[in-house]
Amino acid sequence: MRPARGSSWLVVLLGAAYFILPLVATLQFSLQTGTRPLFSAYSSILTASGFWASLGLSLFMALAAVAIGLLLIIPAAYWAYLRAPKVRTWVEFLSILPFVVPPIVLVFGMVGLYGNGFGPLSSPMVLILAAYGVISMPYLFRSIDNGLRSVDLRTLTQAALSLGAGWPVILLRIVLPNLRTAILGGAFLVFALIMGEYAISSMLGFNTFGVYMLLTGQTRAHAAAALALISFALVWVFVGFMHAVNRGNITFGPGAR
Repeated sequence: MRPARGSSWLVVLLGAAYFILPLVATLQFSLQTGTRPLFSAYSSILTASGFWASLGLSLFMALAAVAIGLLLIIPAAYWAYLRAPKVRTWVEFLSILPFVVPPIVLVFGMVGLYGNGFGPLSSPMVLILAAYGVISMPYLFRSIDNGLRSVDLRTLTQAALSLGAGWPVILLRIVLPNLRTAILGGAFLVFALIMGEYAISSMLGFNTFGVYMLLTGQTRAHAAAALALISFALVWVFVGFMHAVNRGNITFGPGAR
């Protein structure tokens, strides 16, 4: 048992070094400011007006993409799991199509189809939210599908129906609480994806966080390194928030604290 335990720790240390050493090197590079103050790269990023505008825009779009994806996928996956197991294969196939279609092709197709003559659907904001909702489908569906398989929702649904509960009550009071971990896992993947997304937002003319990071890297190397670490810290803050929600330390609705 001791050699196996030692080899396990060796793998853990090598994995930690693989992820931590690049961060340390990036931190060191961001602090190499010459005659300027030590944290000048970070202060220049945090005081730039474009940083907060792009960050707020990406946060809004990430939350909107998660909401759109959940509204579409949870009812579809639950219906396929409960009523039509044979349809699940087709739902899964549709959910992985964004992996096949490149983002640039997706954007050109949406603009060509909805760009003219479709009223509100031709708005760039509607187009980018729809595109983000599409590319988030594979991540949300996989997480939710695994959550559905891990809980006996068929028995819970039958018990709720026998007690007179309607479908809205079943979705809100039974399905969502049991899928909380799966939903949070999928939401994290979508959040990380949208925060760094570049192709769709640049094609539609939005200065999102991913676009801002790329433009900063083209002109200011030290500021770009600082921005990379700031984005990494934001992701971990979001991970901590989701962990607190999953443990019940943060709740929403009646009795929230």
